[in-house]
Amino acid sequence: MNKPHRLLPLMMTLVWVILLGLFFAQTEIQIEGSSGWATSLPTWRIEKHWLLDMFWGGRAMTGYHAWVFPFIAMFFHFPFFFLHQWTWKLQARALASIMLFWITEDFLWFVMNPAFGLARFNPVDASWHKHWLLYAPTDYWIFGVMAALLFWFSFSGNDRASNRNFMR
Repeated sequence: MNKPHRLLPLMMTLVWVILLGLFFAQTEIQIEGSSGWATSLPTWRIEKHWLLDMFWGGRAMTGYHAWVFPFIAMFFHFPFFFLHQWTWKLQARALASIMLFWITEDFLWFVMNPAFGLARFNPVDASWHKHWLLYAPTDYWIFGVMAALLFWFSFSGNDRASNRNFMR
């Protein structure tokens, strides 16, 4: 597969994941309103725990997030079950898509939320993002790099079957 043809599936995947992130950001804006990270939702919350610091960026674990995060992961893995196909490259692509989805969704939640906007995308107003680097949560940088590497791996080489089967 030559490079221009390899870019088309990558570009289509990126556009689709970003579009999914946009739609889910709007969904969460309708659900949460001006209260980010489910602070006003009728759900349970665990605010402090050492495992949250290690795996959750110090953010609270809520009943809402306990259900929505696995749901989204299952959503991106649905093609494996629907098409009865799995490869390491497709798994890498699914994981990269999940990471890009959450970065996109979270950022667009701020940009499109009438109560926030880009001006309030900062550590003070987005207090549930505990760690920031270069004007963005560190999660964005870490998962952005990881997603780029996973996308690169998933679209690299001559594995035409992975690229073709994923697009069916």
